[in-house]
Amino acid sequence: MNTRMLEVSTMQILHLYISTEHNYFGHHGQPAGEAPMIEVASVECVTNKGLVGDRFFDHKDNYKGQITFFAHEIYERLCEQFQIRGVGPSVFRRNVITKNVDLNALIGQEFEVQGVRFLGTEECKPCYWMDQAFAEGAEVAMKGNGGLRARVLSDGRLTRG
Repeated sequence: MNTRMLEVSTMQILHLYISTEHNYFGHHGQPAGEAPMIEVASVECVTNKGLVGDRFFDHKDNYKGQITFFAHEIYERLCEQFQIRGVGPSVFRRNVITKNVDLNALIGQEFEVQGVRFLGTEECKPCYWMDQAFAEGAEVAMKGNGGLRARVLSDGRLTRG
């Protein structure tokens, strides 16, 4: 892991989402849940716990997905590829919808956004639920571009816009 802190000043935050319940996680072999993603203007990040109010907050020690990021550019590409209109990026159930940053480049990196520090842990791998939630074939189309899972390394607040 690179211990150099990356300042991701080019990252724009277009949307911030939390959800109090899981729709897919832990639902294998069962119907998907129906808990909505709630768009918020800002969210409190807590060191080693995640986002206050989110379903993964304080899930377990050193959890790799305390916060998830997803690129708006990938969302746009998928909408074009599958000719999808009227379905927002919350369907992917990621917390932060970004613009102007290569999320894959942050895997294994410590980085800072709006004064909050994170550790990019791994790709937020798409699963078969994406075919149901977005479009048949979405899981395969998202491979390598499913977003970024990260740990929260410092307290702070992320703000949309």
